[in-house]
Amino acid sequence: MLSDSHQNSKFTAETASTLVNELRATFVSGETMSYKWRVSQLKQLYKIVEHHEQEIVDALLSDIGKPPLETVAYEIAMLKNSCKTAIKELKHWMTPEKVQTSLTTFPASAEIVSEPLGVVLVISAWNYPFLLSLDPVIGAIAAGNAVVLKPSEIAPATSALLAKLLGEYMDNSSIRVVEGAVDETSALLQQKWDKIFYTGNGRVARIVMAAAAKHLTPVVLELGGKSPVVVDSNSNINLQVTTRRIIAGKWGCNNGQACISPDYIITTKDYAPKLVDALKTELESFYGKNPLESKDLSRIVNSNHFARLTKLLDDDKVSSKIVHGGEKDETKLRISPTLLLDVPRDSLIMSEEIFGPLLPIVTVDKIEESFDVINSGPKPLAAYIFTNNKNLKEQFVKTISAGGLVINDTTIHLAVHTLPFGGVGDSGVGAYHGKFSFDAFSHKKAVLYRSFFGDASIRYPPYTKTKFRLMKALMTGSIIGIIRAIFGKS
Repeated sequence: MLSDSHQNSKFTAETASTLVNELRATFVSGETMSYKWRVSQLKQLYKIVEHHEQEIVDALLSDIGKPPLETVAYEIAMLKNSCKTAIKELKHWMTPEKVQTSLTTFPASAEIVSEPLGVVLVISAWNYPFLLSLDPVIGAIAAGNAVVLKPSEIAPATSALLAKLLGEYMDNSSIRVVEGAVDETSALLQQKWDKIFYTGNGRVARIVMAAAAKHLTPVVLELGGKSPVVVDSNSNINLQVTTRRIIAGKWGCNNGQACISPDYIITTKDYAPKLVDALKTELESFYGKNPLESKDLSRIVNSNHFARLTKLLDDDKVSSKIVHGGEKDETKLRISPTLLLDVPRDSLIMSEEIFGPLLPIVTVDKIEESFDVINSGPKPLAAYIFTNNKNLKEQFVKTISAGGLVINDTTIHLAVHTLPFGGVGDSGVGAYHGKFSFDAFSHKKAVLYRSFFGDASIRYPPYTKTKFRLMKALMTGSIIGIIRAIFGKS
């Protein structure tokens, strides 16, 4: 089956409206509500990932030159885990949660019922185009919604593959893919959705949020920011492990083109040269003396992003600060892992998310000053620290506001489904993964059950002084107050 935007007619706002109406009719019929439907669709998603691994690897290699190991580990394996978790836990997630009631409503019972929101839109990103498309869809299906997926046009091979596979495997009366670019996305955003889930940058997120506001549609915005790495010079850290984990999180994650990649390092002036030497040694060990030829590094996604990164490097304040790398091959869209030391904090590279293989190192006199550096900017999606100092760890957790924190590693919190993944402030709104994905696409409906027994005249007029005293006592839940009110005590 071809995606909706590949039909003969142009995908317009009218086409989008028709699509939404079709899906809403399916949702209203109750088809997506049942456990049977939800689990069957989750199993079909698992089959897609299980049976088409090579096609997925090939698509990502075509779109961004992603090494097969990164695709298998960070996209395919993580999607399988998400599916398995949702299938295993779905009955538990769907079960109403019993909650306590108050003296005010006695006798009564209460529960929280998770119900699907309705018809939802997922707009995904190009850098992890399979994972970031289907991981939110898992949550939307688990919660019982009808879904439209809009993959990124910047990863066209993956977009086409998603449209093909979801068309073949999924229930197309409830789950659809719309391919295309700005026109198609704009047409979709004109519609009334019950939730919009967007992964990408802050500029487009503002457009998404403005469109959603017209219909009072709630949003989840998975954005990014300048994720810092603090390297402590005073706690005898294992420097080799530290540098390897920084490299794995930076260049081993799509060559820095990841929302949670380390964006810059903060360390002390005295320690910086030692850290740079260690990074150089490990980078050469991993990617060789000519990293532009390495098959273990993704390429820059397109010429626009290549030009953007080149502009960051060519900045007069920055170009003289390169201490390693900096090589570029525009024809192959490749930039080598690049270290920059003592980058001015007012430079362009320090004012916007890098999203590429460039890693500035900012120096401070005392490591505690790094917290002020981080907090002087917008809240990041992730923040990392390498230290054995217990007090510094505690201060980091207490002081730094970010979507997520990792102590003595980078990026791996993404793989822990019991942790919410999402931003704060400029780095995003809402969270997902595991049950948090189910919750992101559910309404938590409050339900209170009462019988006809125990009807109290206190809530009905005429409002006497005794009723007034008793009502005050009931609302505060004070047994002594209730007894005093009954016996006429104030």
